[in-house]
Amino acid sequence: MPAPHPLPSSQPHPQATGADLVLRARLVLGEHETVDVPVRLGYRSDDPLAVALEFLGPAAEAGTWRFSRDLLWEGLQKPAGLGDVRIWPPCTCHGRTSLRIMLQGRDGTVLLDLPPRQVRRWLRRESFALVPQGSEAAWIDWDTALEGLAGRRPGATG
Repeated sequence: MPAPHPLPSSQPHPQATGADLVLRARLVLGEHETVDVPVRLGYRSDDPLAVALEFLGPAAEAGTWRFSRDLLWEGLQKPAGLGDVRIWPPCTCHGRTSLRIMLQGRDGTVLLDLPPRQVRRWLRRESFALVPQGSEAAWIDWDTALEGLAGRRPGATG
């Protein structure tokens, strides 16, 4: 787990910053059948709680999935998640050296294997460097978030 970092100042953050990782994943089709697919993991400081997993190339029709950055980190250590996104760490006792992500949607379920070392390094060196773990709330524009929940446009009155 990354070392704790001091909280950033509570001043507004003028520009969002981001970090992307493009890598080859394996789409699991069956017990002994996989297909390589390019994916991009993305993180933005203006959405500090989430990561995006975007399918690229011919697999782009599978879309972009957004889920908790903490869920991804936890899934590198132990099984994590409920519902639409579940993550399992490598399991050498069963011969699986990859990070497995299950995505469940209306149209079915996808199992995806990612290289855990690259994902762990990206989280530590890129995403946690942008927004330290535990400091996400200081990076959220709460006025805009609350206006969005209330169904108002940011800056609108009345």
